[in-house]
Amino acid sequence: MDDSPKKITGIRLRAVVIGIAIALVICAVTPFNNAYRQGTPLGGGHFPLAPFFVLVWLMVIVAVLRKAFSKYNWMTGKELLTAWILMVLVSGIAYTGLVRTFFINLTAPYHFSTVENRWDETLHPLMPDKLYPQNSEAVENLYNGLLGGRQMSWLEVLGNIPWDAWITPLLVWGCFILLSYFTMICLVNLLSRQWLNNERMNFPLLRVPQLMEEHLDGDGLGRFFSNRFVIAGLTIPIFIHTINGLNFYYPTIPQIPTLIMAGSYFPQHGLFAAFFRLNIYIYPAFIGFAFLASKQISFSFWFFFFLGGFLVGILGVLGYSVPAAALGITFGPTLSRPEELQMIGAYGVFFLFILWLARVHLLDVLKQSFMPWKASSSTNEWFSIPFSFWGFFFGVSGIIAWFAFFGIPVLPAILLVGAFLMITLVAARVICQGGLAYFTLTAAPIDGLLLFFGPKFFTSVGLLVAAVAQKVLFVDLRESLMPSLVHAREVTRKIVNRRLIIGAIMLTLIAGIVVSFIAMLALCYKFGVRELGLDWATRTTLAVYENVNTLAEMPVKAGEQVIIFAVAGAVVMSALVVCYHRFYWWPIHPIGYLTAYSSAMRILWFSFFAGWLFNMLCIRYGGVSLFKKLRFFFIGLIIGDFLMGGLWAVVGLFSDASYLVLPD
Repeated sequence: MDDSPKKITGIRLRAVVIGIAIALVICAVTPFNNAYRQGTPLGGGHFPLAPFFVLVWLMVIVAVLRKAFSKYNWMTGKELLTAWILMVLVSGIAYTGLVRTFFINLTAPYHFSTVENRWDETLHPLMPDKLYPQNSEAVENLYNGLLGGRQMSWLEVLGNIPWDAWITPLLVWGCFILLSYFTMICLVNLLSRQWLNNERMNFPLLRVPQLMEEHLDGDGLGRFFSNRFVIAGLTIPIFIHTINGLNFYYPTIPQIPTLIMAGSYFPQHGLFAAFFRLNIYIYPAFIGFAFLASKQISFSFWFFFFLGGFLVGILGVLGYSVPAAALGITFGPTLSRPEELQMIGAYGVFFLFILWLARVHLLDVLKQSFMPWKASSSTNEWFSIPFSFWGFFFGVSGIIAWFAFFGIPVLPAILLVGAFLMITLVAARVICQGGLAYFTLTAAPIDGLLLFFGPKFFTSVGLLVAAVAQKVLFVDLRESLMPSLVHAREVTRKIVNRRLIIGAIMLTLIAGIVVSFIAMLALCYKFGVRELGLDWATRTTLAVYENVNTLAEMPVKAGEQVIIFAVAGAVVMSALVVCYHRFYWWPIHPIGYLTAYSSAMRILWFSFFAGWLFNMLCIRYGGVSLFKKLRFFFIGLIIGDFLMGGLWAVVGLFSDASYLVLPD
C-alpha cells in the first residue's frame, strides 16, 4: 500500500493508539513528578510541557525514518498533531485540572476537624455521605501513608488501598466530572463553526505545532530546524537553562537572573503603590507566544495590567479606600481587593458579547436542532448540530439534577451551572485567542451569585456542595479542559474520519480520569499527603471549607461598594466591546481587561510587553516579509524553552530535586 502523505486524507488508528498510550503514561507519571519530586510540571498550563516535548522528538524520529525508508510514511504530520492533542487533553487532569486537590477536597473536613473549629458539629452534618469516604482509617492513611508504604512496590500499594471506602465517592463524582466534560464537548462543537470559520479566531498556542506539521509533511523538517532564525532562538533558552540548571545542582556555578524584583523602584504609597511588589519574570517561550499573538491583544494584556494597578493608586490618592472586609466571604482563588470584583460584571458582559457575535449561527443551531431534517451535512463538526444541541441540553440537565439530588435547590442549581459554563467559556476564549499558556481566575463563579443573591439563596448544604464542586473543576483553570477542547477542534477540523476522532477523545478522557485517580491515590497512600508538595492544594481546600463554615454560621453579604465595582466592570466592558466592534482603528482588545487582576498576568506581563514591542517594531520597520522571517526566531525561543524544560524534568525524575524551567 502506498503510504505517501498525499494519499492519506484521514487519521490512521496508529495515531490514536500512540496518542492515548503516551497520554496515559503522562497521567501516571505526573503526580509523582509534580507532587513528590516537585519537578517542572509535566502537564502545566494550556501548552503543556510533556506533550510538546514528546511531539518534537516524535517528529524528528518520523523525519529520520522517512529519509531512511523513503517509500514508507510511518506517520504524517497531521497524525502526530492528533496524537499530541490527545495528550494535551488529559495532561491537566493528572494534576491541577482535577486530581491535585480532589482527594484533599474529599477528606480535609475529617482530617482537619478540631475541637476549636467544631467542623464535626457544623460541617459534617451538611456533607452528603455518598460524596465523601466514610472510613476514618482510610482518610488518616491518605495523609500519613500506609504503614510500611515506602517499602512496598507500587503494585503492593495498589493492593492495600482501601478501595471499599473510595468506590462510592469516586463513582458519584465520576458521574459529575463526565457529565461536565461531555457538556463541554457539546458546547465546543456547537460554537466551533462560529469561532473557527465565521470569526476566523487566531490560535497563537497552535502556531508552532502546526508550522512543524507543515514542514514535516513537506519533507522540510530538517530545513526548519536548520533555519538560522530558529537556531538563534533555540540558542538563548538552551544557554540560559543549561547554566541555571547546573547552578541549581552545583551552586558554585554562576546564575543568569531570570527574575528581576522591580518593586523597590516604586514607592509603597501613592499613585504607584500597587507596583511595590512588581516583578519581571523572563520566560523566552512566553515572549514567543506573545509575538505570535495579535499585536492588539498582546498590547491589551500588559496595558490593562498596569491600568488596574494605577486604579488602585488613584483610588488611594483620592482617599477612596474600600476595606477588604467589604468583600464578605469569597471563593476567588486570588481575590484580595474589592476593586477586583469588576471582573464579575466584565465576564458577564463579554459572555453576552460572544453570544451576540454568534447570534446568526445560534439561530441556525436552534433551527437545525428542532427541525433535524433541515440539518446540514457539513463535515466541519465532530458530530451533528442536533446531537450537539440535545447532548448539551441533557448534559446541563444531568448536572442540575446531580446538584439537586445532593441538596442544592433547583433555581440556584440552574444559575450555578450557568455561571460555571459562562466563566469557563469566556476563559477558554481568552486563553485560545490570546495565546495565554498560563491563566488564572480572579473571582470564582460562586462569588457572582453570592454577591447578588447572598448565601441564604443556596441553603447551607447547597452552598457546601456548590463550593466543593467548584473546587473540583471550575475554579483552578490553569489546566482546565475546555481551552484544550477548542484547540482540539482547530487541530482536527479538516480530518474526515470524525467518528474515530471523537471516539478517541472520549476514550482518552475516561481512561485519563481513571489512571490519574489511581496514580494520585497510590502516591498518597505510599508516601502520605504530608510528605508531598501539596501545601497549596491543602491550604486552598481548607479555605473553601472555612468559608462555607463561616457562611453557614453567619450568612454575611458583601458590601454595597462591591456591587458598585461589579456594575462598573460591566459598564467598562460594554464600552470596550462597542468600541472594539464599531471602530476598526480601536487599538484595545476587550479580553485584556478580563486578565487585569489575574495572578497569571503578574508573571506574564513582561512577556506580553516584550512580545508586543518586538512585533510592533518588526511590522512597522520591516513589514510582513520581515515578520515571516523573524517569527522563526521566536518559535525557536518556544521550542528551546520547552526542550530544556523536558530535559530537566527527566533529570528531576531521577534526583531529589528538580530545576524549574516554566511557572508552576
